[in-house]
Amino acid sequence: MRLRAPAKINWFLTVLRKRDNGYHDIRSLMQCIRLYDDLLFNHADTLDVISDLDISLEDNLVYRAASLLKRHTSCKKGVKIILRKNIPVGAGLGGGSSDAAYTLLGLNKLWNLGLNNRELSLIGLEIGSDVPFFLNGPSAFVEGRGEKVTLLKINSSIVFLLVKPPVSVSTAWAYENVSELTKTTVDIKLFCQVLRKRDFAYLNTMLDNDLERVVVKRYPIVGEIKERLLERGAVISAMSGSGPTVFGVFGSVEEARKISKVFKDFWTAVVQTITGEN
Repeated sequence: MRLRAPAKINWFLTVLRKRDNGYHDIRSLMQCIRLYDDLLFNHADTLDVISDLDISLEDNLVYRAASLLKRHTSCKKGVKIILRKNIPVGAGLGGGSSDAAYTLLGLNKLWNLGLNNRELSLIGLEIGSDVPFFLNGPSAFVEGRGEKVTLLKINSSIVFLLVKPPVSVSTAWAYENVSELTKTTVDIKLFCQVLRKRDFAYLNTMLDNDLERVVVKRYPIVGEIKERLLERGAVISAMSGSGPTVFGVFGSVEEARKISKVFKDFWTAVVQTITGEN
C-alpha cells in the first residue's frame, strides 16, 4: 500500500492561553497543500520503519504512531514502512504530524482494525496536536490544543510559493516564547467567505500568526523573506505554523515559479491547495 501524506499551511494561528498541562489553546484555519511525503506499507512479522531522517527510531513519528496503534488495539501484526520525505523537517508545514496521521490511516486498513476517525484522532492527539487535523482535512478550523476539528468547505484553488530559510524552529520553543496572547479572535465565517471570494486585499487585513512575531524576533530572515515576496508581487504573505517557512500567494503557477528563482539560496516549492474537489 502506498499513501501520500500532504503538508499544510495555517491561514491564521492565534494563541489564546496556556493550559496547566503545558499545552496552549489555539484557533487556526489549516489547509492541506500539494506537497507530499510518501509512505510505503508492506506486511511483515515485526514493526520496522525505514527513512532518510537522521533520528532514532523511537523519535520517528511514523514509528510512534504504529507503536501506539498496536498498543491501543492489542494488534499482534507487524509492518515494514518506508518513509520518503519531501516536506522539510521543522518547517511549520506539519510533515511529521501528517506522516503520523497517514500511518494510522494506512495501518487501520492494512491490519483491518475498523477504527473510525474519532478513535484514530484520539490516538493521534497523543503523538501531536496537528495529527487530528490531517485525519480530517483537507480544510478545517482547529481549536483547543488541536482536538476540536471543524471541517470547512473551501474550494478555491490557490497558488503558493513556499520559501524556507536554512533554519529549523522548534514548535515547543515558539509556543514557550509567546508573550502576548491574543485577546480578539478571527471571525471564521467571514474569513472563509473572503477566502472563497479570493478577496486577498481584505484577507490581508485578517491574516495573523501569533508565533510569527516570536520567530521573526529570533530569526529576522523570516520577516525579510515575507517582505521580498510582497515586493515581488505576492498578494498576501505570512509564516505558516511555527515556521520558519513563509508562503506567498500568487496569481498563477508560472508567476510563482518565476519568483522562486529569486530565492535560489533557500528551499522553495510552488504548490496549490488541496480542496474538497481535487
